[in-house]
Amino acid sequence: MSISHTRLDRFIGEHCQISRRDVRLILAQKRLLVDGEVVDDIALIINKFSHIQLDGVTLQKHQAHYIMLHKPVGVVCATVDKQHKTVIDLLDHPSKDELHIVGRLDLNTSGLVLLTNDSRWSERLMSPEHKVAKKYLVKLEQPITKEQSQRYIEAFAKGMYFAFEDITTLPAKLMTIDEYSVEVKLFEGKYHQIKRMFGRFQNPVIGLHRESVGSLVLDENLAIGESRSLTADEVEDIFIE
Repeated sequence: MSISHTRLDRFIGEHCQISRRDVRLILAQKRLLVDGEVVDDIALIINKFSHIQLDGVTLQKHQAHYIMLHKPVGVVCATVDKQHKTVIDLLDHPSKDELHIVGRLDLNTSGLVLLTNDSRWSERLMSPEHKVAKKYLVKLEQPITKEQSQRYIEAFAKGMYFAFEDITTLPAKLMTIDEYSVEVKLFEGKYHQIKRMFGRFQNPVIGLHRESVGSLVLDENLAIGESRSLTADEVEDIFIE
């Protein structure tokens, strides 16, 4: 039985096919452990990653996984694709079929991709309410002069209206690195957003690389195509900048 969030008594009742009264008795006898701790709160809220044991027998044990991947150009952010290699294909992880992608990159974009089986974490990460920044290194076809640079910065900071979707982008931060390279920090992820924003200046993007999400920076020791698990601190601290 897999759950998202539910009351402990409901889970035990359904899992063991016993009455609510019998569940109360089990709790009163302190026969139930949740995450290694004896519990007696019938209304305790548990989730699918709670480790639950009754009389030493494990009823549920799902481990949360959090992965960072250095995505190459030419690989799609999908679980299955008939034409291209996917980010899932690149993983060497026993639970890779359980993972979903957090914030996709298009075929020609490289850099940091996150994967997890924890939907609560990924939903929080991608929610506009939390304003988790995504930082990109952008290579442009045409140079940006010093005179033009301020126009770019102001336009990105103001937000741009896209008539097709009838939306205005959230304020974004742009910093010039050199005349062909800029760094862009977004707080959302609209369809081909960066390419479309630079399209307003008739300046095609010829290279796009995601460097970070929140406080999490792509591990410089990860070769292109490699991945690793996040540390517990990285999972928690990603929301802090």
